[in-house]
Amino acid sequence: MSNVLVYTLDGKIYINLTNRCTNDCIFCLRNDKDDVCGQKLWLDNENSTATDVIEQFEKIYSNASSSDVIFCGYGEPMLKFDVLKEVAQYIKAKYPNIKIRINTNGHANFVNKRNVVPELKGLIDEFSVSLNGSTKDEYNELSQPKFDEAYEEVKKFIKACADENISVVASVVEGYKGRHLDLEKCERIAKDLGAKFRVREWIVNGY
Repeated sequence: MSNVLVYTLDGKIYINLTNRCTNDCIFCLRNDKDDVCGQKLWLDNENSTATDVIEQFEKIYSNASSSDVIFCGYGEPMLKFDVLKEVAQYIKAKYPNIKIRINTNGHANFVNKRNVVPELKGLIDEFSVSLNGSTKDEYNELSQPKFDEAYEEVKKFIKACADENISVVASVVEGYKGRHLDLEKCERIAKDLGAKFRVREWIVNGY
């Protein structure tokens, strides 16, 4: 098995769907290493199906018995939206007590050219969305997005989650190599969009 699609960290199960991303964040862990606690997350290819993910999940779950599943790996999980949705449907149907979270950059609606959030209602318990800045310029410096209106798309995505009454957390990475954000302004933006706010202190190994 060459592609690690499911891995564990701190007692939680993580799902690694893709290495593709619409950002190239300067603080991203994958810029410095190819593993998380010895689990190599660089995929050999992007051809994995929902069945492939589910097979690995079942093997991990039988040993881990975790009540938390997080879609988060070395890429943006919502870029494989159909696979993500099918896997989430499977987990919720078979293990309804599991809490599912997606860690996302918030670009999914732009990429899919529609609001995909309503399609995940009842499947996803919480979104954690990378706000990563109080202004477009600040966001662009840290996140290095591949399209111009990325910051506005992030904010619109956060609001779309809140509008569907799905728990949503807007997060920022603070302290990367001495960079400091206006955390009060970031928190106000999050609250105005209907989200909770989380500060992730930058640590060298990423976790």
